[in-house]
Amino acid sequence: MKSYARVALAALVLLVVATACNSDALPPASGFTSVQGTVVDGASNKPVAGAVVTVDTVLTATTDASGKFSIDKVPSGIVDYTVQASGYTVLSSTANLEPGKPFELDLTLAAATTH
Repeated sequence: MKSYARVALAALVLLVVATACNSDALPPASGFTSVQGTVVDGASNKPVAGAVVTVDTVLTATTDASGKFSIDKVPSGIVDYTVQASGYTVLSSTANLEPGKPFELDLTLAAATTH
């Protein structure tokens, strides 16, 4: 009888824990927003096509011929981003994104130096 009581108690505890983890009952940890912008050359101020913009190491976009990019459904909060393009120094920084407010990220790349 003791083993039945233990199994029933363990099942009840498991049920309570599983119910408490139901994400439908919890408010979202953060909302989402979009990030868009333009990448330009620091010397000429001309658009940089083909630059790869990466947010939090997983969300990426490549700039078009006019240097523009857009990334949707970016979790709000503090994010790290990098911009890489052939012939330019990698740009890395941090931004604080607010839920539901599109974030404009206009970036200027410096030409890579050769040693």
